[in-house]
Amino acid sequence: MSPHPAAEPLIIVNGRVIDPASGHDGVADVAVEDGRVGAIGAKLDRSPAARVLDAEGCLVVPGLIDPHVHLREPGQTHKEDIASGTAAAVSGGFTTVCCMPNTSPAIDTPDMVRMITARARETAVCRVFVVSAGTQARKGERPAEIGLCANAGAVGISDDGDVIESAGVMKAVLAETARAGLAFMQHAQDPTLTRGAAMHAGTVSAKLGLGGWPREAEEIIVERDVRLNRSIGCRYHVQHVSSAGTVEILRRARAEGQPVSGEASPHHLLLAHEACDGYDTLAKMNPPLREQADADVLREGVADGTITILATDHAPHTAEEKSAPFADAPFGIIGLESALALYAEALVHTGAIDWPRLIELMTLESAKLCGLDARAGLGALTVGGPADVTVIDPDLTWTLTESELAGKSTNTPFLGRQLRGRAIAAIVAGSVRMERERAFARA
Repeated sequence: MSPHPAAEPLIIVNGRVIDPASGHDGVADVAVEDGRVGAIGAKLDRSPAARVLDAEGCLVVPGLIDPHVHLREPGQTHKEDIASGTAAAVSGGFTTVCCMPNTSPAIDTPDMVRMITARARETAVCRVFVVSAGTQARKGERPAEIGLCANAGAVGISDDGDVIESAGVMKAVLAETARAGLAFMQHAQDPTLTRGAAMHAGTVSAKLGLGGWPREAEEIIVERDVRLNRSIGCRYHVQHVSSAGTVEILRRARAEGQPVSGEASPHHLLLAHEACDGYDTLAKMNPPLREQADADVLREGVADGTITILATDHAPHTAEEKSAPFADAPFGIIGLESALALYAEALVHTGAIDWPRLIELMTLESAKLCGLDARAGLGALTVGGPADVTVIDPDLTWTLTESELAGKSTNTPFLGRQLRGRAIAAIVAGSVRMERERAFARA
C-alpha cells in the first residue's frame, strides 16, 4: 500500500454491519481510529471522530478481497499497472487484491515477489499480495523456488494463464506448495484439446466457423489433479470454473474430505456462448463462456457450498488488441469495478444466496484461501482488527459505462448494463480510499 498521512478518526453510523467471521449481522456503528476498528455497537459516541459516514440503508462489511487479479506489471503496463488496477479495485469496493504471476517477466523468484510488493507499497491504493509462479518462467518444465517465494511473501502459487501440463511436474509442484503451506491455484486447460480453439465447442462456434473448446479440457485437468493430490494433501484451488462437470468433480472431492475449492467469476455466472455471436471479442475469455446449463450448475454450486470463492479474473487488454479478428484477439475481461453488482444479480437477486453469504464469499473465504486471515487479520470486521471496510448500497441502481471505469482498459461485454448494488465507500487501514455520492436512483 502506498504511504498516506495518518488516517483521521472516523465513525460509520446507521449501517447494517455484517461480519461473517463472528456472525454479527445487525444495525450498528463502527468506529475507526489509528487504522484499526475501535468499537462496534449501537449509538457510539461520535465526538472523537473527525468524519462521520452515514450508512443508513447500507451494508457495512469487511473490505472485499479479490484473490485473482491481473495487474499487468511488469511488462504489460499499457494495459494496466499496479496504480490503475488498484484504483479500479477500490472503485469496485475491493480493499485487497492478489495479483497473478503471468507478467513479463513472470513472478517466479523471491526477488520478483519482493519487487512487486515494494512497488505496491509505492503506488497502490489498496492492499496488494503476490501469487507467484509454480514453475520456472511459467513454462511447466521445472518447479519454481516455491518455498523461497513463500518466505518472500507470496500468498499462493499458480501458473495462471497456462496449465502445468506434465503430471510429474504437477505432482512435484503440489508437494512443494503443500510444504510451503500455500494453496495451488490451477488454470485448468488441457492444451491438447484447445489448440486453435477460440470459444466454447457448441452451436455458436459451429455457426461462426471458430475452433471449439470442449468442457473436457477443463474437467480432465481437475480430475487428474484431484487424483494426484490424494497422497499429498495440498490445498488445491480451481480458478474460474466454467463447466458443470468441474462442479461435480469438486463436489465429489470435497465430500471425500479433500482440501479442494473452486471459484466462480461474474461472466461465467451470467453469460453464455451466445454472447460471442457476431464475433464479439469482448465476450472472448479463457476459459470460454459455455452454455446456460453450465451457468445454472455454477449457481447451484455456489448455493450448496461447492464453490466457495468469488473472483473476477480481472484481465485488462487494450481496445486495439480486442479489435482484432475473433480468432486472433486476446482472451480476457475486466471485472473489478462491476463484480459486486454482477454477483448480486447472479446470486442474490435470483435467491441462490443472501447478502451475508455473498459477503462471506467475497471476504472471509477469499482471505482463508490466501492465508490473509492469519497473516494480516483480513476478511473480518472485528474490534482491534484492521479497519478495512466496504460500505455497500444494495439498492443503488447505476449503468456501467466507460466513464465509470477507473482502470486503463474497457474490455467488458457488460458495458451499458444497468446494475443494482454498489460500493459507496472503501476504507483501507482506516483511510478512505473511495467515497462516492449517493446521487443515483434507488430501486
